[in-house]
Amino acid sequence: MKKSSNVKALMINIFTFIILILAIYLAYQFYQSNNFNGFVRSEANLGVSEFKRDKEVKYNDTRSYKIISNEFNDAMFSKEIEVEKNTPYKVTCMIKTKGVEADKNTSSIGAQISISNTVERSVAVSGDNEWQEVELIFNSKNRDIVDIAFRLGGTEGYAKGVAWFSDFKIEKGQIEEDSDWNFACFIFKNTNVTVDNKQIDIQVTNTDIDDIKNTIKRFENSCTQLSNGKMTANCDIYEIQVPITSLSYDNEFGYYVAPEDIETQIKDIINQNSYDHIFAIVRLGNEEYEDDIEIKDWIGLGAMDYYGVGFSNIRLPNSTKSYIYKYDTRVNQFPEEVFLHEFLHSLERTAKEYGYTVPALHDYEKYGYENAYLIGQRQWYTDYMNQEIYTSNGYVGLPNEIYTLKPAKRSDFEYSYALDVYTEPQNIIEEIKGIFENLFTNIELMIAKI
Repeated sequence: MKKSSNVKALMINIFTFIILILAIYLAYQFYQSNNFNGFVRSEANLGVSEFKRDKEVKYNDTRSYKIISNEFNDAMFSKEIEVEKNTPYKVTCMIKTKGVEADKNTSSIGAQISISNTVERSVAVSGDNEWQEVELIFNSKNRDIVDIAFRLGGTEGYAKGVAWFSDFKIEKGQIEEDSDWNFACFIFKNTNVTVDNKQIDIQVTNTDIDDIKNTIKRFENSCTQLSNGKMTANCDIYEIQVPITSLSYDNEFGYYVAPEDIETQIKDIINQNSYDHIFAIVRLGNEEYEDDIEIKDWIGLGAMDYYGVGFSNIRLPNSTKSYIYKYDTRVNQFPEEVFLHEFLHSLERTAKEYGYTVPALHDYEKYGYENAYLIGQRQWYTDYMNQEIYTSNGYVGLPNEIYTLKPAKRSDFEYSYALDVYTEPQNIIEEIKGIFENLFTNIELMIAKI
């Protein structure tokens, strides 16, 4: 009887042990499927998207990070990281997508890397794609913390489908401290768009191109002269035959060319070079189609960016008789003014992002300047670029160091080094440690929301 009891007890112990091992195994599998290694999960529409660690579809031995959005949403994994001010950083990851589509016709929505609560982002991947590397290059500017997000969606709209993310890396680069600026000037020779169900075909003439090339040369010289040698400008000119086929619209400005409208035509050139600013030179009307494209009184638009690089529109006038971009001692001695004005808008924005207080570029009359005959606002720009605008509290304008605060680009990472930010747990001890760290992080977030 005693032997039978011992056998029974042994069987119960073995069964209990098996149940315990099974429970631990299932708990561990659940933990691995739901361990996001310190990433915060968020979505615009709560409960729409599903976040998982996927062991079946992965780039390497580590489970991938998976976002499933069966309905349109903006969902992301994100993690705050510490950065040094005014320093270039590059974030890379591998992305795979299935059935990703955007709710708007724009290339800025899809699976991407971005900085939360900003417009800074990588390219957005849509459709069905195998694993590919995606990168986000940015300058920390005046920030010491940034929230890096791996995202299915975007700042301009929502996406649906499935996206997998893997192999997160971040590198710190070396800032360029010179004041030599490189400009890419794209002259689009054809605009072929449909506006209000009307097909419009507009061409740039050879005379236009000659005038613009002369004006760009003057812009190079004026950057050096008006800044009193604080910067130099080198402009590369590209004549683009592939037509513009889409335009963006703004309630204040009407139609214009956004970076997304011409990304196909310029991306290879930009990726192969290190440019600090981009001019897109376009014609959106002429005498024949003067009333067909709604333009609300702008000849140039600035303060935009193409993946962190300053981006400006320069619009050719509808009339071929215009002297806006033609030098003439009797009519216009400052034809490069529009180029300079739009570039200064980018410097104005950069100065504010670095924490400087600068006058608004359009407020020249407020400080006693005028739009003078023949030379426009040349004196205003000169004083603006040299911090020589007089006020009762002293002189104001762009700070001298603004000319070295150029956008981050690939050339900044020739001698970079990786940061230990996204390391995955390498063993069970590190995973257990991660569990408690995630637990404390979630408790802190809950307390912060109370």
